[in-house]
Amino acid sequence: MATVKVNINGMDVQAEEGMTIYEVAQSLGIYIPTLCYHPDLSTFGGCRVCMVEANGEEVTACRAPIKDGMVIKTDTENVSQMRLINVELILTNHDQDCQSCARNNNCKLQEVSAFVGVTPERMQRLRRVITNEVKDISNPIFQRDFAKCIVCGICVRTCEEINGIAAIDFGFRGYKTTISTLGDKPILESKCESCGECVERCPTGALVVKGQVIPEREVKTVCAYCGVGCGLILGVRGSRVVSVRGDRENPVNNGHLCIKGRYGFDFLNHPERLKTPLVRKGGVLTEASWEEALSLVAAKIKEYRDNFGPDALAALASARCTNEDNYLLQKLFRSLGTNNIDHCARL
Repeated sequence: MATVKVNINGMDVQAEEGMTIYEVAQSLGIYIPTLCYHPDLSTFGGCRVCMVEANGEEVTACRAPIKDGMVIKTDTENVSQMRLINVELILTNHDQDCQSCARNNNCKLQEVSAFVGVTPERMQRLRRVITNEVKDISNPIFQRDFAKCIVCGICVRTCEEINGIAAIDFGFRGYKTTISTLGDKPILESKCESCGECVERCPTGALVVKGQVIPEREVKTVCAYCGVGCGLILGVRGSRVVSVRGDRENPVNNGHLCIKGRYGFDFLNHPERLKTPLVRKGGVLTEASWEEALSLVAAKIKEYRDNFGPDALAALASARCTNEDNYLLQKLFRSLGTNNIDHCARL
């Protein structure tokens, strides 16, 4: 890969040709605020918060490619003023009840506002807009709060570029521009699949999971819903699993999840969930070790094959197992002399 030489904040650096100013700054540990940028998505440049000076001109860092000999300044007086004004204009239309917001202390708008220097004195000079937007709570999993939406377009690009559904898009025009479904119907009546990818990437509290609980620690594991093997990071509070997010370091899913993997974890906390094998003794199911349970199953299989023949046996494979596990199951039963093999996905 060809490299070019650029000067950023007085430092001469070599960078790969084709990188954006934002990517170069990130690689050097230089913070450039942004609201509409996400590494998983195409660049948009709509928030105008990542403005920098390049060769004496103001450009959006997330979209401007570097050029050989380019001189970049990320925090000039003009740049800082433009960022501040852009963020203040967003805040005039934004719900400022941060304490009760599910994104409090994990909000990109909070982070950027603090960096650009928003103050109560400056905000008092602006004409606040009181919105009467009603929350869309039609979806049983997450809700949309239009009063907290900054129209960054991250959810729109996520739905189109990652999930390929395009259930939402920019709607209306000018000051009334918002994120809308087809016909501006509730999200439940759209073609949204509730995968939660947009909720995961939303920088504010505009998209949040209903009844969200903040975990005290996280644990890496693998999703048990199917044989794909997606990596999960479980949020745990006490002995309960309270949240799930995709493991971006897992090569199977790269952090992406379906609706079952992301939201179908309630069974983990169910009081009647089986945690050990059960063996029937005297007509009553009692807890047993795995060794005892497997030995009993093996003995019963041998007993039925010896007494009634191999066709008295049958195996039903599971979609929750890996392909390798299902392959071994059918191989085992064919070695016992039967072709009575089926799979739950076919039924």
